[in-house]
Order: sequence, then structure tokens, then C-alpha cells
Amino acid sequence: MAHSVSFDLDHVLHDLGHYLPAQSPLKDFVHHNTLHAFQNLSFHEALQKASENFGYKVYWDIEKYRELYHRGKISLEIIDRVITEHKGPDNLPYWRDLILHASNQDFPEPKVGQLRKIWKKAYNLNLDKEVHQTLFRLVSAYLDQGISIWKFPLEAKGLIAGIRTLEKNSFSTFVKSDRARTLLFNTHTKIEDLLQLLVGVKERYAQYLFDQQFAHPGWSGMVAVLENQEHSLLDKRKVSLHDLIFLECILEIDALDRRRGEKWKALGEYIPSTLPGILESPKYSEWFEIHKIWQESLEWTYYDQVIKGLQLSHPKDFKVDNISFQAIFCIDDRSCSIRRYVERFAPDAQTFGTAGFFNLPFYFQPEHGKFMTKVCPAPVTPAHVIKETESRIRHTKDVHFSKHSKGIFGGWAISQTMGFWSAIKMAKSIFLPSETPAMVSSFKHMDPNGKLSIVCKNPEHKHHGLQVGFTVEEMGNALEGLLKSIGLINEFAPLVYFIGHGASSVNNTHYAGYDCGACSGRSGSVNARVAASIGNNPEVRQILADKGLVIPDQTQFVGGLHDTTRDEMEFYDLDELSETNRLLHERNLQTFEIALDYNAKERSRRFHTIDSKQEAKKVHEQVKLRALSLFVTRPEWNHATNALCVVGKRENNRHLFLDKRAFLNSYDHIIDPEGKYLFGILKAVAPVCGGINLEYYFSKVDNDMLGAGTKLPHNVIGLIGVANGMDGDLRTGLPLQMVNIHDPLRILITVEHYPEIILDTIQTHEPTYEWFVNDWVKLVCIHPETKNAFVFKGGEFVAYHPKTQHIEAVQNLDAVLESTAENLPVYVIA
Repeated sequence: MAHSVSFDLDHVLHDLGHYLPAQSPLKDFVHHNTLHAFQNLSFHEALQKASENFGYKVYWDIEKYRELYHRGKISLEIIDRVITEHKGPDNLPYWRDLILHASNQDFPEPKVGQLRKIWKKAYNLNLDKEVHQTLFRLVSAYLDQGISIWKFPLEAKGLIAGIRTLEKNSFSTFVKSDRARTLLFNTHTKIEDLLQLLVGVKERYAQYLFDQQFAHPGWSGMVAVLENQEHSLLDKRKVSLHDLIFLECILEIDALDRRRGEKWKALGEYIPSTLPGILESPKYSEWFEIHKIWQESLEWTYYDQVIKGLQLSHPKDFKVDNISFQAIFCIDDRSCSIRRYVERFAPDAQTFGTAGFFNLPFYFQPEHGKFMTKVCPAPVTPAHVIKETESRIRHTKDVHFSKHSKGIFGGWAISQTMGFWSAIKMAKSIFLPSETPAMVSSFKHMDPNGKLSIVCKNPEHKHHGLQVGFTVEEMGNALEGLLKSIGLINEFAPLVYFIGHGASSVNNTHYAGYDCGACSGRSGSVNARVAASIGNNPEVRQILADKGLVIPDQTQFVGGLHDTTRDEMEFYDLDELSETNRLLHERNLQTFEIALDYNAKERSRRFHTIDSKQEAKKVHEQVKLRALSLFVTRPEWNHATNALCVVGKRENNRHLFLDKRAFLNSYDHIIDPEGKYLFGILKAVAPVCGGINLEYYFSKVDNDMLGAGTKLPHNVIGLIGVANGMDGDLRTGLPLQMVNIHDPLRILITVEHYPEIILDTIQTHEPTYEWFVNDWVKLVCIHPETKNAFVFKGGEFVAYHPKTQHIEAVQNLDAVLESTAENLPVYVIA
């Protein structure tokens, strides 16, 4: 009896949406695990499956690992340990010889994409070349967020309805063949009908759609995201993967009809029965095992130093009796170095790290802005909005960007007048960089002199369904949770700073990826200012005092922002400081300014156009100009080189130089014996820091397919994404200029607590536990009393004894930093 093959389109669409890149529009560019679709598998199994099916390069080449081994970047002791753990001691000689001397090979040919090749063989026709240009232009015009002056018709009714209207009412058409036009205009036409014409063999329908959509994963992935996250667009569009596939199938039939007439045969006639399917579980591969051992050896060579360094901590060395001030920064790895310099030039100060939205999820409504912006982690849906009033900030515009420049007569007039002067200004800015209206500045996200609706005066009054401001009880709970989570519950200094961060640049399409990830890729200025205001609220302080958390009357909180590109800071509401604290702040400003100078100098060692051996202030002035320069493709390195997240008291890691590679989250296990606050930290750290880390990892090992390639040919398409030239696919992942100094290591998260508490904590939330148990991030426990280390492996903590016996102490760190642009080992700061 013949076997009937079913085809479930909804199931295939769901699978496609799962496996396609999940990158949001540029304004919401938030780092994420590029291979999130495989996260239910263990790390190395997932990498093999992704590589075999989609052709991704998921590890460095073996020759690159061997080069690092010969340079001493990978330890032979660590190699032997990794081999022994995975293959047993008896097989150590065989596997050591294999990884050191076996011949190199290319990554396997992908399964997805094989059907597309058959079109070329059977009909000598490149369907991608015939279809993609038209497809991309139509979709980009439909989703356009402000580039085009003319609106696409019938946006509210969807992409296909708009296409039909265009075809009916235009003098020129893009669907030429009679059959394709009939199929397009027939509202009863289904995707299955189109697949019957194109493929003919039902059991290959799903594979054909995977081949089709992964021939342009950028646009397909964007549509899949927007279908489920319509709020990602400011100018809303109804779009779906179903409609994109329908349109592409119509265009393919049209291309085949035009090139081959209407009597061509379906592809199924040419598909060999031996052609493998897709998305099957991977089989054992010695080639992938070699890469797995190399990758883990690279990672543990570095992890081993970090663990040894953390075991050398002496908290009493950093005990401060009279604290001059306290500064609470974002955990961002770029804060790792600025905190080190603040502590260096103010040894009596304390710094803390926490997620840069400061436990305050809300939307921000600028007074002169049309739209609200989310300033909290992307997965969070806030119930509150902070509205700005009395703002004097007006964003200036270049006249030649006016909509009139897009018309026939206006365009000619403006190009002859304003266009000429704009060209002069652009040429001047290349040699003499200066601020322009096109500059993205973190300091312009909020007017520092405007008013914010922080206190909720009427919970019943809503703004777009959101509560305006926070009630006193909500503010008290938020501040209590924040202070207890970082371990700041007593010994308050006269001034406590909340310092958010953002970035400024001119030549940077991925600007949102440079701002605060905890604020949905936006500046943390509003959050810092709101947090400080809440801390200064007398009613909030009384609520905290009733709970035993007493903040002295003389203590005042100050909000601030650190621009990580220009290394500048600004502070808010200083007129509310007491006379005594105003004088203290003036003194503290000197500390911040010299710390910023030295932070810029340290960063400059990675910038080839700057001599980092110059005096710090002089280097800082040159660094500031980089953010304004059109010819600078990397105004800063953002998260490049990230490899660590250290959760614990600052005095237990303050002695270490971690080379800006660490997210630092303050935490005191004594305040949190049951892991209540630790749960909140790890629930955020795993997806946020892990997501950042893995996007850098995959964009580094395969910058062509999993990254965005070089940004030099990038064009912004519809204010949504970037593509090479005018008609390329949207580029996903990170551009080369963000990752080319990055070493692809999975992030190591270290936590100071007892192993059993950490285990109970991560097991209470399955999505968080998945990150650890499947090895997408590495987890190590540092016992708070014995300093013994335990690595999380196979669902339990196992004792770990570092091979590293000695961490070098550096007397003159400045000289070391001036001497090299390479990633540096862990040092003890003498």
C-alpha cells in the first residue's frame, strides 16, 4: 500500500522561525546567542549539528589552534587534562598525537542548500540571482522606517495585499508571466499549490523551504522576528514568514516561466533519492572531537589562571574604614577598567557592579520624542513609564536630509545649494572631526535639566496603559533589592553614585550594540538619575529603615553617565546636594577625570592611529576625536575580548588585572544565605552576558555566515538593518571591526558561595539551568571560606585544582599596557 506523505506548513513555519537568525532591527540591537535554536543540546553537539546542516564554521581552524599552542597561549598540561577527561588516560598518547599532528580538513558541506544547487544543474538557472534583487527591494520598501518618502500601499493589510495593489495600479509590473500573475491575484492560492508547481514531491517541501529561506537568512530572520515582535518597529507593519515565502515562490515561478516557458518540470524529478534530509542528530565525528578538545584547551588555559587568581584574594587588604565615596557601575566589561582606575586614584573609595538598569524596569517618554523607549532588559515588559517635561533639548538636523531632497525639483535645488556645502562640511570633518547632527550621543538621550515623573501621583492615571512613575512602596522594594543584591547595606559614604553608561559615534550602524544591554541597547542615563532620586526620597528611606536598612541623613545619591567611547562623564541634579557634599563632589570629580584619562590611555593601546605612550590627558583628547571621525570604523571595541563574569565581593577580585575581559557583578553571600538575590543575578547574567559572549564567539569564528563581515560596504536599509550594497541580504551578527581582536572563548561565570546553594539556585529555573547544564556558559564556584574551586559539570559541582601555580605580580602596569596590543594574561596588581 502506498505511503501518504503529509506536509504541515504551520509546523515548518514554526521550525523556520526557530532556526533563522533572531536579530532585531538596528534600534533594538541587543546581543544574543546566535545559535539559540540549538540551546537544548549540549554545546559541542549543538555546534556539530549547526555546522553539518547549515554550513557554519563553529570553531577556529586547527592550524590556528596549533599556532596558539606554539605561542604558549594553549598549555600542554591543559591539553592533557582535557584529553584525559574526555578520552581517558589510556588514550592520551593517541589523541595528543592526533590533535598536534593530524592533517587539517575543511568544514563539511552543509545539507541545507543542496536543493538550490539542483536548479542550476537541471536548468542552468540561478534562481537566487533571478529573484533576490526584486524580493529584497519589495520587502525593504514595505518595512521601511523612514528612508523612503512614499509609503507602501495598504500596510495594515499585510505584505501580499500591498503587493497586489502595486501590481494592479502600476504601469510597470515585476511579475511578468501570466501564470504567476494569476496565482498572485487568486486569493485562494496556497503555498502548498506553489510548492506543488516548484517541487512536486511533498516529502521535500520542508527541505525546499529551508533551502529557500536560508539562501537569505537576514531578511527571513528579520521577518520572523517582526512577525512576533511588531513593537520592534516604530512605524508598524504587518508581516509574516508565510507572506514572505508566498511572495518568493511567486517570483520563482515567474522567473522559471520567463526563462523556460510554462512547461518546465518540477524540481522533484531531479532530486536523487539518496540526497540526505536535514536537522538529523549528528553522528560521532573524530574531526569534530579534535576541534572540541582544542577549543576546551584554549578556554581552560585562560580559565585556569583566573581561578588561581581568585583563590589568592585577601579581602582584608582592601578594608576601608573611612570611605570617601561609593560608585555603582553597570556590570558591563567596559566598566572593569574604569572601576580599577577610580580605585587606584581614590584607594578609600568603593565601587560596585550591577545590571545598568538599576533594578528599575520602565519605558522612557522624552518630551519631544514621538515614541517611548524601553530602558530595561529586552525580555522584560515594563508596567511603568517615566515621562520627561521641561526639556530644552532639540535634536538638530542637516538641511540636505530634508524630505524635500527626495523630490525631483527639491532634490535638484538642494543638491545644487545645500548639497554643495554638505560636501564641504563632510570633507572638513574627515580632517577636523567635530560634532554633527548625524552624531549619536549618549548624553542626548535625556535633558539633564528636564524634569522626570518619578513619583506616581495617581496610579489610576495611565499613559498608553502604563503607570506614570513609581509608588513609594515600589521604589522602596526596588532600592532594597538593588542594595542588598550588591551587598551595600551599611557603611554608606557621604556620596553614592549611580553611573550608567552609553556610547557616542558618527560612523557606527550598530550603535545600539554599544550602549547598555541592560537598558535594551540604550543609554543608562535615565535609569541612573531615577535611581538616585529614589535613593534621596525621604519616604523611601523610611520604608528601608523600617526593614533595618538605614541610610544616614548626610548620605546623598547622585546619578551619572559614563560615555565609554569618549570616556567622559556627566552628573545630574547637583543643585540638590548639600553644601558639604557639593564640595566633596568637586573633589571626587578630580578622581573621575584622571581615571577617565587613564582609562582612555589603556583603551588606546588597541587603536593603531594613537601612540599610547603619550601622557594620559593627551591620549584622551585623541580618543575623544575618534567618536567624531567618519573614517574610524571602530570608535571603541565594545565587548571585544569578553571572557568572564565574576559574581562576588569586590575585595575578592580587586587585586587582579583582568584586562577589561570581565563583567563584574557585586554580591555578598553573607547577606544572601539562601541564594534569593543570587537567583536574580544568575537569571540575568546567563542570558545577557552569555548572549553577548556567544554572539562575539560565533561572529569571530565565522564572520561571513554568523557575523556581518566587514562594515565598509554596509548600507543601512530602511533603518532596519545593514546589507552589502543596495541589493544584498541583511547582515546578521557583528561586523569584523567589532570582533577582530576577540578570542572566541565561552564565558566563565564564577560565583562566591557554597556549591549546594548555587546548585539549588540554578535548578529552580529551567531556562537558566539550561545555559549551565548544556555548557553554553561555564560555571565555577569559589568557596567563600576555603577558596576551593568547584566546576559545574554534568549536573553537579566537581572539585577543580588549577594547574597554574603562580600568578605574576606587576609593579608597573602602565608600562605593560604601553608595550603591547595583545590580550594579556591575568596579573596580580602589586
